[in-house]
Amino acid sequence: MTTSGRGAAVVTGAAGGLGRATAAALHADGWRVLLTDVDATAVAAAAEPLGGWSHPLDVRDEAACAEVAAEAADAPGGLGLWVNNAGILVTGPSWAHDAPTRRRVVEVNTLGAMNGTQAALAIMRRQGRGHVLNIVSLAGLIAAPGETVYAASKHALLAFSLGTLADLRMAGVRGVHVSCLCPDGIWTPMLHDKLDDPGALASFTGALLTPERVAARAVRLARRPRPVVSLPRWRGAQVRLLDTFPRLALALTPVVRATGRAGQRRQARRVPADPSPPRL
Repeated sequence: MTTSGRGAAVVTGAAGGLGRATAAALHADGWRVLLTDVDATAVAAAAEPLGGWSHPLDVRDEAACAEVAAEAADAPGGLGLWVNNAGILVTGPSWAHDAPTRRRVVEVNTLGAMNGTQAALAIMRRQGRGHVLNIVSLAGLIAAPGETVYAASKHALLAFSLGTLADLRMAGVRGVHVSCLCPDGIWTPMLHDKLDDPGALASFTGALLTPERVAARAVRLARRPRPVVSLPRWRGAQVRLLDTFPRLALALTPVVRATGRAGQRRQARRVPADPSPPRL
């Protein structure tokens, strides 16, 4: 499949986990993919079997995001897709995190994605085409207990994404799209050390997804943009219903705790815990 009509795709946080799986799936679908990550060595290794195109990137650096976007825009066909995947997870009550931790979560998960989006849009608006795909989370649709700060950063990203899409349409820009992919818990290094963490219970209340399944949905979304897609769809409907009735959601907190703990035990029986730290 040729990519000449699409241009290049940028994936942030692509050294491992979902980012690496997404980059691989896009490559298999015919995209020329620029992999980025704060870990220059790891992202170069991840890019090697996909054409070897990588760039170190801290998404908190607005100028660096613009530099990556410019590099991708120089590829044949320009910049066609930007996937904001980089993110970090912290668990526990909101009062358990100090100010630097809260700031770092928001800077990476929210402001980092804003930086990437704006860098991409600066080029895509001139081109008159392109697609920004933001990896949000089901935590962007409901306030997940135990993941409050993380959920707040993802709620902000969802609002920013949908508002930006509306701004584009109000400005008469029809060929540039912004999408949000909201997956359930994914078995990546972000959760490998959370099998005994009571703050991470919400991530284990559903059936854990594989990075490959989420990446495959991202590829489909890249082909056919939609504003918000949840994975699985039924979980999106479930959490939106609970978000509509916050008193009900609060009343069901013990059920969430019991279901999440059962999910942690189930996953622990399937695979050993992996103490490796999550990547940005």
